[in-house]
Amino acid sequence: MELRQLLRAWRVEAGVKLKREKAISQKEVAELMGVSERWYRSLESGDSVSLSSDILGRLSEALVLGPDERMVLYSRVLDGTGVALADDEYATEDQFALLRIVTSQTGFPAYLTDGGWNILGYNPLMATWFPWVCEPGANLMHWALIDQEAREQILDWRQHAEIYLSMLRFALAAGPDNASLAHLLEQILQDPECRRLWEQGPKVIAFRQGHRYRLSLPHISPEQIIVTSQVLLPAYQHGTRCVMLLPNAAASPQPCNPAPVE
Repeated sequence: MELRQLLRAWRVEAGVKLKREKAISQKEVAELMGVSERWYRSLESGDSVSLSSDILGRLSEALVLGPDERMVLYSRVLDGTGVALADDEYATEDQFALLRIVTSQTGFPAYLTDGGWNILGYNPLMATWFPWVCEPGANLMHWALIDQEAREQILDWRQHAEIYLSMLRFALAAGPDNASLAHLLEQILQDPECRRLWEQGPKVIAFRQGHRYRLSLPHISPEQIIVTSQVLLPAYQHGTRCVMLLPNAAASPQPCNPAPVE
């Protein structure tokens, strides 16, 4: 979505947040920002206007933007330089160090992804709980949103799917020229349920930190397992995510022999 499209969608969302029956008007946004209605109309029409940090702050307030939406706004205005996404083709000493951190975890499942949610590494418990990570080309978004197994294992799947799609929308808004993300979205939207959820609104989420999942993993435990995700964002490895799934209740995974991390 272009900036002008995002602004229109965010006016609709602001109306919902303010518990109104319709979007807030261009005139109201302009008044809240302290600018002329003509100026704001030009901005929303896609005309070239000067946008200082002060103006962006007032625009964010007027549109009732959350922190993730603000990140998208600043990123689009700065031509993508505000939020850096990972290059899918890199292998550095720092990345190998991250792989060692992930694979050495023994008390809970852990994995590493790049900016496109491709699985870069995982520890034995992750492979035991979720064997799909061992498959070539494993991608978290693809599995979580399209695979029928995910819909059975992730309880309250639709609620989580909405959040995953919001994260994907954020990544696409911050990096609109990322061909791999565009291809991933194309695959996901072939699923009717995912397309319906995608079309519900413009919500964006940058990162999913501290969220709780209820999982049904009969091969691990006869009872449902509750985990909390902890997402670590390494400095200088933009887009890379180290994710730890911390169980709230004890689980007894069985040993396995996962494919080695390369």
